[in-house]
Amino acid sequence: MYKKKLIEVALPLEAINEQSAREKSIRHGHPSTLHLWWARRPLAAARAVIWASLVDDPSSHPELFPTEEEQNAERQRLFGILERLVVWENSNNPDVLKAAKTEIMKSTDNNPPALLDPFAGGGAIPLEAQRLGLEAHAHDLNPVAVMINKAMIEIPPRFSGKPPVNPDNMKMAGSFDGAAGLAEDVRYYGEWMKQEAFRRIGHLYPKVKVPDEQGGGEATVIAWIWARTVQCPNPACGCEMPLASSFVLSKKSGKEAWIEPIVNGNKVHFEVRKGKCPTDKETIKQGRSAVFKCVFCGEVTTDEYTKRMGIAHKIGSQLMAIVAEGTKGRIYISPDEIHEKAANTKACVDCPDGSMPNNPRWFSPPAFGMTEYSDLFTNRQLKALITFSDLVKEAQDKAEQDAIAVGLPNDNISLENGGTGAKAYSQAIAVYLSFAVDRETNYCSAQNGWSGDFIIQVFGRQAIPMVWDYAESNPFSNSTGNFMGAVNWVIDAMKKLPAKRTGIAIQHLAQVDCGLRNILISTDPPYYDNIGYADLSDYFYIWLRKSIKDIYPKLFSTMLVPKKEELVAIPYRFDGDSSKAKAFFEEGMFETCCQLNKYVSADYPISIFYAYKQSNTSEEHNSKNTASDGWETMLTSIIKANLMITGTWPMHTERETGLKAHVNALASSVVLICRKRPENAGISTRRGFTNELRRELRPALKKLQYSNIAPVDLAQSAIGPGISVFSKYAQVLEADGTPMSVRSALYIINQELDLYFNEQDNDLDSESRFCLELYSQYAFNDAKFGEANTLATAKNISVKTIADHGIVYAQKGIVRLTERNELPEKINIYEASIWHICQYLTYVMEKKGIDGCAEVLSKTLSTKITAAKELAYRLYTIAERKKWTQEAYAYNSLIASWQDIQARAAELSSNDSGEQLTL
Repeated sequence: MYKKKLIEVALPLEAINEQSAREKSIRHGHPSTLHLWWARRPLAAARAVIWASLVDDPSSHPELFPTEEEQNAERQRLFGILERLVVWENSNNPDVLKAAKTEIMKSTDNNPPALLDPFAGGGAIPLEAQRLGLEAHAHDLNPVAVMINKAMIEIPPRFSGKPPVNPDNMKMAGSFDGAAGLAEDVRYYGEWMKQEAFRRIGHLYPKVKVPDEQGGGEATVIAWIWARTVQCPNPACGCEMPLASSFVLSKKSGKEAWIEPIVNGNKVHFEVRKGKCPTDKETIKQGRSAVFKCVFCGEVTTDEYTKRMGIAHKIGSQLMAIVAEGTKGRIYISPDEIHEKAANTKACVDCPDGSMPNNPRWFSPPAFGMTEYSDLFTNRQLKALITFSDLVKEAQDKAEQDAIAVGLPNDNISLENGGTGAKAYSQAIAVYLSFAVDRETNYCSAQNGWSGDFIIQVFGRQAIPMVWDYAESNPFSNSTGNFMGAVNWVIDAMKKLPAKRTGIAIQHLAQVDCGLRNILISTDPPYYDNIGYADLSDYFYIWLRKSIKDIYPKLFSTMLVPKKEELVAIPYRFDGDSSKAKAFFEEGMFETCCQLNKYVSADYPISIFYAYKQSNTSEEHNSKNTASDGWETMLTSIIKANLMITGTWPMHTERETGLKAHVNALASSVVLICRKRPENAGISTRRGFTNELRRELRPALKKLQYSNIAPVDLAQSAIGPGISVFSKYAQVLEADGTPMSVRSALYIINQELDLYFNEQDNDLDSESRFCLELYSQYAFNDAKFGEANTLATAKNISVKTIADHGIVYAQKGIVRLTERNELPEKINIYEASIWHICQYLTYVMEKKGIDGCAEVLSKTLSTKITAAKELAYRLYTIAERKKWTQEAYAYNSLIASWQDIQARAAELSSNDSGEQLTL
């Protein structure tokens, strides 16, 4: 029998979630800034999961902790270590890491296992394994992901503690911990690249003459603002019309600026104006389609026309404005002929290239004739990026000679072959410089928008949209998009890497046996069809390949990233056949889970992050059933591979800024904890499964509610306790003797979830039950008196009584629930219904936030408060299913903040329980 690990019993979720959410706002020095990747797991969550998967739960040692009280006390001690461990500032704190590693060694008999992440992606999991002292293995099919992991866990330990080799720094005194020495060399040779690039192509980036009224002299350009152009579809006009989304340059108070298009015959030129943009000039693009209004004749293009002109390669571009570095901040200058000519350089013949997929979900440009990756850049941008890419190899050669000069072995052993001498060291420098070039491509493209204050990166989201008025950055400025800025982001991240213990990153297909055995596994697999990693990463791959293909020839042997074997359910790769895409994903995920079962040690659980949410509803036995293709596939694969689920934890690892607009989006990754299912696992019946589910699910839901899990996460989190009952059996048989499918199990779990909430309704007072039923049918809209009266009679209450309490409006044959902003201003908690208290608290949260709600809680000890919170869960569920977004958000906000409300309430001294509370 295995020892239960902490992650299978309890976790300090609040601390982990708080640090995971906070981490999204940390930029400088965070490993995510080393190279862009999509949907990374926060380091805090990865670190917590790995550590808690290794450390024994106190209940596994009854000889040391015989009573429940002693076990809880020890658990709290472990929680304290973990709560300190997940704080970003403690990432490399030696005392915190020592305490964490001590517990790992105690629980693993001083022999911790190696860790494998078969879908390493952005590398958070392998990096945190290495930080905790484990041998880390990062596998991925995608060469870009492999390079990111090599740069984080494989390369730094080889050169840890080494001083820099460049002429300026080789005599510097002091120690160079971790990758600090390597980082200093990346800075030195990056600066050399910038200077050399400016010598070669600096003439393409001239300074701009500043008008006398703006200070005169010359200024370095930050950005050139361009508009794409197309011939007006009106035959009587036929001008070259600008396709600008906006003429606004800056909305910053006191520094407003805009672009005025001035028509002269059938030509247009642009002048920069100070002040607020006139209303009729603010936006000339209509909606999300490529529909624009001609500034000459007022003709409006159609989306089809613009696409047709693009496919015919008849879309041009025109300079609209120049943004420069003034003595007192940014200045905006009208375009001139010098800068238009500087940008008009010849097309490059040796630029890296490849075709974009014809998939409008992630790529808009191909619909407008921009089918090649090179089409996403101007000629000047291509010239600059090619220059920087070529200079990576020249900097490598220069660094190798400098390394030999200071005594590094001239053994000619490459980085790929495990070298640590001069050749390998110079190649390591080249890897990080190539990352700086990749960072530059994200801000040096004709797909960079202008926000009104700064340049917007290409990958503002997990797609490449079409950008009509784009900002061309200056790699030799001191602002966004400059090359040394890209180098410095890379350097800052390098200095924070642990650079200790072995790390191995290789290109490997997850479905194929890698040969590892008796290890720990933690992974973040692809989310069905959410993100096209291979397609998107081609944008960076073509430049990495140009810069460092000679260093890793096998890894960069293909023209583009391998896609055929990528484990995602993307229909366009199967000629649009969704069923084939689904079957491919299911088979591949099942094969992967079989491999995980083969690799993992029986002593440790597997942890799988999963954040996919897609609901599918079907009719069955006259009732609606809801399941999720992504979840179903993942769970089916785990269970078919003879694994069972022993725990689930909702972790807030995603940005929550979009929650109000997308309340149905999953705000957490649900971490599935799995073990090998015993070979002698039994068989259950549908009835037996349902009965056991009811016993196990209800206390689990209570715990989730009492832990203040947000309602938006509750349904997904409840899948875990339910599916754990299902997965521990070799089979669950239906009434006809056929095996129950995971989809059927999910349907039953969701039905039990509904039943649980319905039973909670019975604990409400009559007035609240009436309001709840009226809400579920009409929300706050009008209902006929007869229908409302029927509902009230069934609850043994009258509409008049409820109306007298101010909870409903009832006049002229109409009844409706009183909206929150119409509620009476005074409320006595002890006399008010649970409905009234719930709506009151929700309104206070909307208007006064946590402090306002805390004041309410501080003045009463009524058990109705808890009941009101549980009602908010119920109301969220109704609103979410009805797609009442604002309503769902209101209840979710209240519950998600409940713990903070309670903590603040405890600080307040007032406790007059009989006081009339007011808004």
